[in-house]
Amino acid sequence: MTAVRTEEELSRLAERAGRELEEASALEVLTWAAETFGPRFCVTSSMEDAVVSHLASRAMPGVDVVFLDTGYHFEETIGTRDAVDAVMDVNVITLTPRQSIAEQDAEHGPRLHERNPDLCCALRKVEPLERGLSGYDAWATGLRRDESPTRASTPVVGWDPRRRKVKVAPIARWTQADVDAYVSEHGVLTNPLLMDGYASVGCAPCTRRVLEGEDARAGRWAGRTKTECGLHL
Repeated sequence: MTAVRTEEELSRLAERAGRELEEASALEVLTWAAETFGPRFCVTSSMEDAVVSHLASRAMPGVDVVFLDTGYHFEETIGTRDAVDAVMDVNVITLTPRQSIAEQDAEHGPRLHERNPDLCCALRKVEPLERGLSGYDAWATGLRRDESPTRASTPVVGWDPRRRKVKVAPIARWTQADVDAYVSEHGVLTNPLLMDGYASVGCAPCTRRVLEGEDARAGRWAGRTKTECGLHL
C-alpha cells in the first residue's frame, strides 16, 4: 500500500531526490518514482512522442498516461494517442476542458486563442490538468533542458508549488540526439508531424513548422512573446 504523505514530506522528498538523482538514467529516475509513489504516480504526454511513456512502462507496466485533449489538436496527435493506447503497456487517460469549443466561443467569443492565448491555455490545458492530477502525488513530463532557454534549469526531480506535487522530468538532461537514438532503438511511436517540419507539436491553430536555425519551440505561438502554455510555470 502506498504511503500517504503530507505536502511538506513530498516537498522534502522532491528536493532530496533532485540532488541524488541528477546523474541517474531516465529509467532509474522513473523506477524511483514508481517505487516511491506507486499508483499515485502518472505520466503526462502531449503525444509529440511516446518516449517518456515507453520508459515509464518499463519501470511501471500499466502506468497511467494522462493526455489533454484541448479540442484543437492535429488529427495526427489524436492518432498518436490512440496508437500509444493500443500498443503500449500503459493506461491512457484523456482529460477534456469543462467547456466544448462551441461553449467557450459562446462565453468568450470565437478564436480566443488568437485574442487571448493565455486565457485559452488556462481554460483548455491548465485547469483540466490540475483537475486530472488531483489523485496523484507525482507526475512525469518530457521536459528537456535543451528545448528552449525557459527550460534550461529544469530539475530531474523537483517540487511543483502550484499543484503541490512532485514533478519528475526523467529526460531533462537528454538532447534531441538522445531522444532520436531511443526512438530508433526501441521503435517508439512518434507524432508523424515531427517528420513534416514540426519540432514541437501543440494545438493546431497555435503551432507552425520551425525554420532552419530556430529552437525546437519556435513554432509555438510564433510572433508572440508567449513561450509556454502555463503547465510548466
